[in-house]
Amino acid sequence: MTEFIHEPVLLEEVLSALQPASGGLYVDGTVGGGGHAEAILEASNPDGRLVAFDRDDLALAATARRLARFGGRLQLHRESFAGLAKRLAKASCDGVLLDLGVSSPQLDEAERGFSFQVEGPLDMRMDRRQPVTAEQLVNELETGQLATIFWELGGIRRSRRIARAIVEQRDMQRLETTTQLAETVERACPRRGARTHPATGVFQALRMVVNDELDQAQAGLDAAWSVLKPGGRLAVITFHSGEDRLVKQFSRGLAKPYTVRGGIDVPELREPREPLARELSRKAIRPGAAELERNPRSRSAQLRALEKL
Repeated sequence: MTEFIHEPVLLEEVLSALQPASGGLYVDGTVGGGGHAEAILEASNPDGRLVAFDRDDLALAATARRLARFGGRLQLHRESFAGLAKRLAKASCDGVLLDLGVSSPQLDEAERGFSFQVEGPLDMRMDRRQPVTAEQLVNELETGQLATIFWELGGIRRSRRIARAIVEQRDMQRLETTTQLAETVERACPRRGARTHPATGVFQALRMVVNDELDQAQAGLDAAWSVLKPGGRLAVITFHSGEDRLVKQFSRGLAKPYTVRGGIDVPELREPREPLARELSRKAIRPGAAELERNPRSRSAQLRALEKL
């Protein structure tokens, strides 16, 4: 089993956004192996507290070992960040971090089924108590359903061709492993020297469906905002354009000096109000050259942060 060692992305940028301080209460919504959590606890010495969440039991066990020296300053919960408002009082927190990515140990552990680079079962569950796996999706969904998932969540132009190939292959033999699926996709859309493997978007899309990632992200944003106190800060790391768009719309909506009746933003329907948030950066923050060289997996990471007014 791969040791759950987490390489936190955009670490300095996260600390700059959250500004952890002694006496503060902070939340790490996806603690992973504890890289961000450790830095937040160190920056908030001697008595800052952190409440951390993760759906992955292995991640929580690794974090408990890594951060044992912080004692009661750290609380760990095995659940999605979407439910953090049930654990924390409204307007009680000074900062919340949501990292919507997959940790390297999850990608590298063959038994988890997140990566086509190693052979393993088509699982992809962050919380292994969940009933639905990627194997069920690829073997049970119709061609149109698969194509829609691959197009909307994986950005795959030839999504229908790949979906048809999967259905044809499973009619001959059930798809059970990551390599079976990757080979099926590559036969349908040969790589021909492309920088990325044609199965990359397929695996991303299936993982997002298995773990209900977009709905979880929206619920997590709402929950995080409810537990932040005025002056508190929310930092969100995304790795997918759909997630970043969701966070951007959330941030811009709170920062606007008006509300809109009916959900359609036209000047005639705007009602003035004081902004509820201040965006700390108008554009998403990306990793610098040094981080990209040190951790190539950070290349798609983006950070957005805002302050509650």
